[in-house]
Amino acid sequence: MGAHDEGPRWRGINHLALVTNDMDATVRFYHGVLGARLVGTIGAPGFRHYFFEFGAQNTVAFFEYADLKVEAFAKPAGVPDPRAAQFDHLSFNLPDEEALLALRDRLKAAGCGITDVVDHGFIRSVYFTDPNGIALEASWWVLDATGRPADYGDERLFADADPVPAVRELQETGTVASTPITHLV
Repeated sequence: MGAHDEGPRWRGINHLALVTNDMDATVRFYHGVLGARLVGTIGAPGFRHYFFEFGAQNTVAFFEYADLKVEAFAKPAGVPDPRAAQFDHLSFNLPDEEALLALRDRLKAAGCGITDVVDHGFIRSVYFTDPNGIALEASWWVLDATGRPADYGDERLFADADPVPAVRELQETGTVASTPITHLV
């Protein structure tokens, strides 16, 4: 039996990656309003990537690009719109490195393009694309930040050297000082 004959050991959605023009407001809404714990931040010149927990090992993540602004628009949920540019990619969750490598081998054996393993610090991932052109990722938590109390001082998880003000508030006081107001479309 080849590595691709046994099905992957899926563990749900690792993260759904969306795009924001305002990471500070995003932190204030997802953490401050929805109560989703901020469990990790990645920052580099030109972009940020923050993760919010919605269940053990299940997160919603946001990208913020310094030099690229996504055109804002509002649409009701469930109504198709070709401008839905907030979506970046979907990451499926796997239990460990062995499962990640087995999935990579399975996709290669099926003739699918896939990256080598990318080490993001607290997660490791491979990237590939579905037949519809949807960007997909499979990840496993090297350092699982979900399902435990937040440690905003853990530099392995909070690696953005220049975090948005809401993250600095969380690090200093454990809470955000203000939250945004939203409106129905």
